[in-house]
Amino acid sequence: MNIANPTPYADLGPDRVLDAVEHLGLRPDGRLLALNSYENRVYQIGLEDDAPVIAKFYRPGRWSDAAIREEHAFVLALAELEIPVVAPLRICGETLHSFAGYRFSLMPRRGGRHPELGDLDVLEWIGRFIGRIHAVGTVEPFRHRPTLDIAHLGVESRDYLLAHQWIPDELLPAYTSVVDQALRGARDYYVRAGSIRDIRLHGDCHLGNLLWTDAGPHFVDFDDACQGPAVQDLWMLLSGEREEMRRQLAAVLAGYEDFQEFNPRELHLIEALRTLRLIHHAAWIARRWSDPAFPSAFTWFGDRHYWQNHILQLREQIAAMEAGPLHGL
Repeated sequence: MNIANPTPYADLGPDRVLDAVEHLGLRPDGRLLALNSYENRVYQIGLEDDAPVIAKFYRPGRWSDAAIREEHAFVLALAELEIPVVAPLRICGETLHSFAGYRFSLMPRRGGRHPELGDLDVLEWIGRFIGRIHAVGTVEPFRHRPTLDIAHLGVESRDYLLAHQWIPDELLPAYTSVVDQALRGARDYYVRAGSIRDIRLHGDCHLGNLLWTDAGPHFVDFDDACQGPAVQDLWMLLSGEREEMRRQLAAVLAGYEDFQEFNPRELHLIEALRTLRLIHHAAWIARRWSDPAFPSAFTWFGDRHYWQNHILQLREQIAAMEAGPLHGL
């Protein structure tokens, strides 16, 4: 992704945010709360005559208008089927708006807490809703959004870190050796998995994008929606030792398969995808380092200790891949 402006939000102050919302015919009451988001800028906006809304300002240069609208269409289709997602609001027939050079959307405010992923009943409940999301995701492909693959997540990320000299000189041989070994391991498991169907996914189904209420879970932030294997939306629900992850996976799949068949060969990809995410996350922070929000949020990034730990994590992931898939397929 080519981000032309390294500080794209420099002109997005509180007044401009409120002016953008007022531009749509709404009446902000002056209350503005910045929410936790790095890739985009997200605010809770109080309104004079209605409930607060959430305004999401998209990082300039990241997605095309077509890609954003495709994400919106997917989430709206899920909402129409009463799948618990937070969908963009239609205002004057549109979900994507622009103001002063910024693109943004508005969403209703939905509260909640992190789900208890140690509770197998909770995992089964979440699995059912992910199964429903994927049942819709199989209907047609994304045409303007990326496909999750080794080249994008792994190879491009490694190459960026090396080309921009992020690795300390004394750790460069160790990093180069271990990241190449990790990528070979990921490729091997993709080969073992064989032909896997790519479908439309949430793409970033981690704990922060799942909110829980007494009525159950709801899913937020489809900003990373993409084509990819179904297991991408499942593996981030798993943690702990291997036997614990087996139990968690069994609970998730018990709910998932009430609505969508799961190809067990995708289990080969769990540790490969975890490895690729680790590599990609380091490159993501490096790519955004010129954005002032990143150095202040990731103060630990980039020093010698960070890269030593990163190399150790990659070695642990190589061992995890060598242990084989959770169900021993």
